[in-house]
Amino acid sequence: MAVKRKRGDRPAQRRRTRKAIVDAAMALLAQGRTPSVADVAAAADVSRRTVYLHFPTFDQLLLDATIGALSQAPVAAAIERTAARDVEARVERLVRAMQDTTPEVERLGRALVRLTLDERPDAAGPRRGYRRLEWIEGALEPWRTRLGPVRWRRLVHALAMVAGWEAMIVQRDVCALSPAEGATLSVWAARALMKAALKD
Repeated sequence: MAVKRKRGDRPAQRRRTRKAIVDAAMALLAQGRTPSVADVAAAADVSRRTVYLHFPTFDQLLLDATIGALSQAPVAAAIERTAARDVEARVERLVRAMQDTTPEVERLGRALVRLTLDERPDAAGPRRGYRRLEWIEGALEPWRTRLGPVRWRRLVHALAMVAGWEAMIVQRDVCALSPAEGATLSVWAARALMKAALKD
């Protein structure tokens, strides 16, 4: 089902709507159900059209929700265990948590990348990575005022490039790194980017 996207939509609102849809699907899956599009739309209090606006196929939504269910708790716990003002430690724990995935979660992540790889980004926002951006923003929150809007946005996006599925695939497939080596490399890159952001 193809739905034309509105270019005037605000990114923050789109992200909140997408999150509400995924959260609804995650909750239904946690109940042991295999929900339909109508089930998810009703639970998220949106229309079926809105679901398809954010997820071109229902399989993509279910895959995204499954990954979220498996990865949300470890990542949230990693940030919560760190002092709020210690941003460097918060980011390091976040990066390690994102890179420390089970083989099953990695398989699902690769499948999600395959499903979204041929879709061109447009005004509707990214087809994947929105959860990653939220996690990074949460870890960096104490630096928001210190960096200002331009440097803040640039650092969030830069960190999104060195941690997550795409970085993991390069580490495994191109660099032939072990999971531990890949996580260490992502942490090193994140530290370098944070230092650069503070010097700018």
